[in-house]
Amino acid sequence: MAVLAVAVVAGPPVTLLAAVPWPRLGGLLGDAESLTALRLSVTTALLSTVLCVLLGVPLSLWVRDLLLRRPRVARAVQAVVFAPLVLSPVVSGLALVFLWGRRGVLGGWLDAHGVPVAYTTTGVVVVQVFVSLPFLVATTLTAVQAVPVRLEEAAATEGATRWQIVRHILLPLALPGIVTGAVLSFARSLSEYGATLTFAGNVAGRSRTVPLLIDLGLSSDDMDRALGGSVMLIGVYVMVVAGLAGVRWIAVARRGATSGTVGR
Repeated sequence: MAVLAVAVVAGPPVTLLAAVPWPRLGGLLGDAESLTALRLSVTTALLSTVLCVLLGVPLSLWVRDLLLRRPRVARAVQAVVFAPLVLSPVVSGLALVFLWGRRGVLGGWLDAHGVPVAYTTTGVVVVQVFVSLPFLVATTLTAVQAVPVRLEEAAATEGATRWQIVRHILLPLALPGIVTGAVLSFARSLSEYGATLTFAGNVAGRSRTVPLLIDLGLSSDDMDRALGGSVMLIGVYVMVVAGLAGVRWIAVARRGATSGTVGR
């Protein structure tokens, strides 16, 4: 059964790679439209990841405190934050339209002041943050919850402020989890498709990321373009997996060094 499970997961990517026109791959990847889509995808994914870290780390710390003091409120906050994980991409995109769209609650006001969000690169970032933030919060929350409360209590007893406890105890110990969450958020942002198409459209140079380029290839019966875009994403995913492996290796090395120091 384990071998069957591996085959179910590995089979589609293997067959996809087998169908790639490797002799023409250089030309497909070097195409101006493909390079523009790749540049837009990576740039927006990096920006959205930074925003996820800036928003998600404080949110995770707050939820952790709520779990210790007001668990019911914490569970309600978690239900809201993790909602994008279960929402359909189309529903997510439609929800963003009603908030950030040209006639949305906030988007209408911004558009009236010359700051449009829908069908722009900004809209792509908004979508990516919406769908990726739960991944960072989930991993960061798990990491900060693993930090023993007694360490904070000991530091507070010695006169440390809340900010000093967060800066010198919680964040350093939770750093591997935060980095893992950031990498997962980047990967999720890079692969976002449905909500982006619904809210930001498929505008060349503005919102046409690599997933949308693949969709354009499929809809225009240009399978080679779709396969070339797929290879682009797979290549970036390989780098993401390598990054996760590096984070885990560093975390293991740090734990080993800490255990050796304590042993001495």
